[in-house]
Amino acid sequence: MNLSNQKRLASQLLKCGYNRVWIDPNRQEDVADAITRSDVRTLIDSGAVAAKQKKGVSRGRAEYHIAQRRKGRQSGHGSRRGKKNARKPSKERWMQAIRPIRKRLKDLRDTGKIDVGTYRTYYMKAKGGVFKGRSHLESHLKTEGLLKE
Repeated sequence: MNLSNQKRLASQLLKCGYNRVWIDPNRQEDVADAITRSDVRTLIDSGAVAAKQKKGVSRGRAEYHIAQRRKGRQSGHGSRRGKKNARKPSKERWMQAIRPIRKRLKDLRDTGKIDVGTYRTYYMKAKGGVFKGRSHLESHLKTEGLLKE
C-alpha cells in the first residue's frame, strides 16, 4: 500500500523531513484512508502518525578527550597549535622561575644565613639568569660555602 502522499502531508504538518515521519504499522489501513490534511491531522493527534526523534551526534568521545586533557594527556607535539611562546609567553615563564629564587634569597637574608652583600650579588646573578631554579641556587650557595647553617 502506497502511503507516500500521507507521509508528505504529515511531514508538512509535523514540520519535519519526509524520512522522519513514522506511521504505526498496525494502523496502516486508517492512514491509507486519510486523504485530506485534516484527516492526517487527526491521525497525528491519535498517535498513528508521528515524527521520529532527530539523530544527534554523541558528546561521549569529546567529553572523554576533555577529561584526559584535564589530566594532562593529549598534549604532545601533534596536538600543539602555536609556538612555545604563544602557548606560554616567555615573560610568564621567567616570572615563574625568578619569583621563588628571589623569595628564597630574601628568606636566607632575613634569617641571617647569608649577609647583605652576598644577597645583593646573588640577586643580580639571578636577574642575569644564572640559576635555573631554587634548588640550583641552593646548590650553588653550598658549593661556594656561603651558606651559614
